[in-house]
Amino acid sequence: MSWIFSGRTDANSGWEMPKPSQVLTLPTLHPHAAELRAAILNKLTYSCSTTPSNAGPYDWYIATVLAIRDRMVDRWLESEQRTERKHSKRVYYLSIEFLIGRLLFDSLINLRMLGTARAALASLDVDLDQLRKLEPDAALGNGGLGRLAACYMDSMAALAVPSYGYGIRYEHGLFMQQIHDGWQHELPERFLAATERSRRPPEELLELRAPGHGIGLEVARPPAHPAAT
Repeated sequence: MSWIFSGRTDANSGWEMPKPSQVLTLPTLHPHAAELRAAILNKLTYSCSTTPSNAGPYDWYIATVLAIRDRMVDRWLESEQRTERKHSKRVYYLSIEFLIGRLLFDSLINLRMLGTARAALASLDVDLDQLRKLEPDAALGNGGLGRLAACYMDSMAALAVPSYGYGIRYEHGLFMQQIHDGWQHELPERFLAATERSRRPPEELLELRAPGHGIGLEVARPPAHPAAT
C-alpha cells in the first residue's frame, strides 16, 4: 500500500495539507491475469458499487462471476453467429431436472482460465477457493434424470453441438440436510432465495419475525449512507 498527497502546505495562504489517500498498488501479472483482474475490479466498482478496501466475500464472488460471465457471453455470441451463418440445426433439450452443480470452477476449467483467475484474485489478496464455497449448489432434481440432463448438455458443448437446455425455475432445490442427535432432518433448500441473496451480502440482511409465527422474512438492511442510494 502506498500513499500520495495533493496540494501544499502554506502557512500564509491558510491552506491545510489534505489528508492522505490510499492508492491500490498491484503486483505485475501475466497479461491475461492482469486483464481479468482489471475486469473484476471494474465489476466490483460498477456492478457491486464498492471498493476493494470495503468489499466483502460476496462482493468479490459476484464481481468474479460477472467478469467470467462476460467471457462466456463473448463465446456464446460468436457460436450463435456461426450457427446462423451455417444454417445449422439446433438441439433443444427439455428436462424437469438439471443437477448441474456449482458452475464457477466448471466454467473456469472449460474456459481454461482456472490458473488465470487464481492468480488475478491472489494479487488482490482474495482466495478463489473461499469464493467457491459461496456459490449455492444447483440441486434442481432428485437424482438420475437431473444428472443425465447435465451430462447431455456437457457432452453437446464438448462436441460443439449447438444446443439449449430448458428446465423449470425451481424455488427450492433437493433438500437441506441437518443432523440432530444422530438423526437426519430434511429442510427446504431455498435455492432461488440463495441465488437472489448472493447479490446482497449477508451482513446487509435482517431477519424479521411476525409475532406468534416461526417463519422468518429476510429484508435488506437500510444503507448506512442514504445519500449513496
